This record gives sequence, structure tokens and C-alpha cells, in this order.
Amino acid sequence: MASNSRIVAAWRDRTPGSAELAREAAGLFPSGITHDARLQDPYGPYIARGQGGHKWDVDGNRYVDFYGGHGALILGHAHPEVTAAISAAAAEGTQFGASHPREVLWAAQIRRMVPSCERIRFTSSGTEATLMAVRLARAFTGRPKLLRFKGHFHGWHDHMTTGFASHFDGSATPGVLAGVAEGVVLAPPGDLEATERLLAGGEVAAVILEPTGASFGQVPLRPEFLRALREATERHGTLLIMDEVVTGFRIAPGGAQAAFGVRPDLSTFAKIVAGGMPGAAVGGRKDILDLLDFTAAPAAGREKIGHQGTYNANPVAAAAGIACLRIVERGEATAHADAVAAEMRAALNMVLAEEGLPWAVYGTSSGFHLFLNPARRDVTPERFDPYVVPMEEFKTPPARLVSRLRLALLLHGVDVNGRLSGFTSAAHDAADVAEAARALRASVRMLREEGEV
Repeated sequence: MASNSRIVAAWRDRTPGSAELAREAAGLFPSGITHDARLQDPYGPYIARGQGGHKWDVDGNRYVDFYGGHGALILGHAHPEVTAAISAAAAEGTQFGASHPREVLWAAQIRRMVPSCERIRFTSSGTEATLMAVRLARAFTGRPKLLRFKGHFHGWHDHMTTGFASHFDGSATPGVLAGVAEGVVLAPPGDLEATERLLAGGEVAAVILEPTGASFGQVPLRPEFLRALREATERHGTLLIMDEVVTGFRIAPGGAQAAFGVRPDLSTFAKIVAGGMPGAAVGGRKDILDLLDFTAAPAAGREKIGHQGTYNANPVAAAAGIACLRIVERGEATAHADAVAAEMRAALNMVLAEEGLPWAVYGTSSGFHLFLNPARRDVTPERFDPYVVPMEEFKTPPARLVSRLRLALLLHGVDVNGRLSGFTSAAHDAADVAEAARALRASVRMLREEGEV
């Protein structure tokens, strides 16, 4: 960003502690960050603590937190029941190198909430969960290919890099073997006819997708597409993998599959499933998960799939997951977060309308996305229809404007992610919505003063 930017200058004045940490981090980490999504020019806030729907940086600045731990914190920061469970488990030991009671309770809790999970295998991250799901699908069907939808994110392992943010032609990204990329078939999101044509060859082992659309519905999918896709995969003998790493337990206590009435063959979970701790799972049909079973696999004439993982189902993550899911199962947390998000979308759209901007805020469940209208469509904020906008317009917003707007929002005490999207939680309330609306109005006016809008 230019040094004469009022927004940048104000940010530097407000965050000297974060600036110093960013300078140190630049000599330790590539680009000074530990997750690609945390890139912010000139630097982002360094957070010292969080409580409920808020967090505080090392300089003492408070933010209404809609970043939400990348979507993991449906209950907000440091929920007392979850933190108590973590403390109790950690005091007893963090790693036993053995099975333990909490892993059984955790799996039983998931299966009670998500009946499609007849069997469950824990991993340490969502990326590992989707990797295992793909391996299971290929081994079970004997087919070589995976079908993904352009723009959908399923972690960073080799099968998932092409076609998420680049290489939409299917070519391999740096470091990925061409043969791996050739095993991935990319389909346009929401296009059932194109998907059917790609399935017709009989080579696709599984289809994997984010059930509400790319990036928690930033590029939304209609629920009827999901239902039609389930029918199409069944016709073609293809497995359906529902990636519920974000939607799981957020769209509904039973996940998107419960909300939309679609039963997948395999599901992947992370984030909320472990109560915001590092932890994840793949679950699904018993006959598929039997490929991990030392007895069932050879009995069926199959070679067992090997799977290790030092921190699989570790007791601290298990404790957090059990505590969180027991609260979510009651339904009030999801309902509250959804209601706050609906109020939020309406309030932010009102600001955009009053400021005369042809932008819009949209989303589903407990999420919201700010559309900056790069193609200059005739957009009325309150009546915006995201289903008529092509994926490219959502995924390629003006980078400079996005960065400056996020920085301005931070200056006014509101944190959203780098896509200008966010999550609400059970800890947010009407006061947080009002604060976000004030922050957006003030941020837009700062951008106007700088000639950005």
C-alpha cells in the first residue's frame, strides 16, 4: 500500500506492537505468516486473547471477531464449558500413545448427531480428513478419478490444489505431479449437465464438494443441486463425499446433510467437530470405512488401507469436541448464530444502500460475504441475487480495495477474513451487529476520502 494512505498511517499508529511482531515474523516465516489467508498489507493484528465474540490484540485494541477462528468457533472464544474440558483433559495428559475413553465418547457423539457416520476415523486436520476420504473412495470403487468443483476448497494436499484459486485448466500446481492432477476432474459449480457428462465415463470414484458452495457459500449452490447430485452419483456408481469441515454442525446440529436431507457416502469434519482445537474426522458407510479395519478388509478380499497419526483423537481435542458438540446438539447455538447473521446481512446492506454503493452482503446460515461488484453490475444491496453471478466475479475481487477495506474495518474495531466474509457465533449479539454497521459506514467513507470508491 502507498505510504500516503490515511488508512495505512492510522493502522500503523494504532498497532505498534503488531508492527514489531510482523517485522520479526518476516525473518522467520515465508511472507511473515503461518497461513496464506492471514496475509494483510502492511500486516494484520497480532492477537493476545479472545473472549466470547471479541478479541484483543497485543496493543490492547478490541475487535468484534467475525473471523471466528476460520469458522471453528461456533460458541465464540473461550467458552467456559469447552475451556474447562480442555483444562481437565490436559491436566491428565496430552498424549498416551494408546486408546482412551474420550475418543469413544467423541465418536458416539458425532454418530448420534450425524447418522450417516456409521464408522468414524479421526485425523488431526481437515486436509487429512479429505485425503483419507479420497483414498477410501478410490480403493472402494477401484476407479482412478476424483471430481471436484472449481473454486471449492478441500485442504492443501496434492489432489486439492488445482482449480481452487488457480490452474482452472486442470494443470498441476508447483510441486504436484502431473499424474496426480490428471486424476482430478474439474466441473463448473452448480452445472448438473456438465457433471453428468463427466460422470458418464465410469472412471470417477467420488465427487467431493462444499455443500453450500465454495468458501461457505461465497459462490453459492442451490440445495436442489445437492439433491440432484446425490441422485446422479447413485446412478453412476460414484461415491458422494460431503466436505463438512466448515458446514458441519454450523448449518445445523447435524450438518448441511441434515439441513438439506442428503445422505452422503462419506463426510469430512474439522473445526467445530473438535471444539476449535486441532482435530478432524472422516465418517461414513461401514462397508467403506471397513477398508481401514484389520479384520473386515481381508475378510472382504481387500487390502487394508494403512493409517497412522500420532495426534489422532488426542484426549485434549476429544474433550473439547465432546463439550462443544453437546452444546451444539441442543440447537440453540446454531439458531442464535443464524439469527445474528441474518440481522447482520440486513444491517450491512442498509449501510450500503444509504451510502449509494452498488455492493451487497449475502450469505446463508451463520455466514456473510461482501460482494464488491467488480463487473459493475446493476446491484441493489437489499435485492441482490448471488445465484446469477459467475464464480469468477466472486473469486477475483479488486485486491487493493479488498485489502484497504479490511484494514479500515480493523481500524474501526471489526475483524473479517481476507475475502471480506465472516462467521457469526452464539456469542455475538445485536450490539455487535450495530458496531459492524457503524464500522462499515466509517470504512466506506474513509475509502471515499482516499479515492478508492
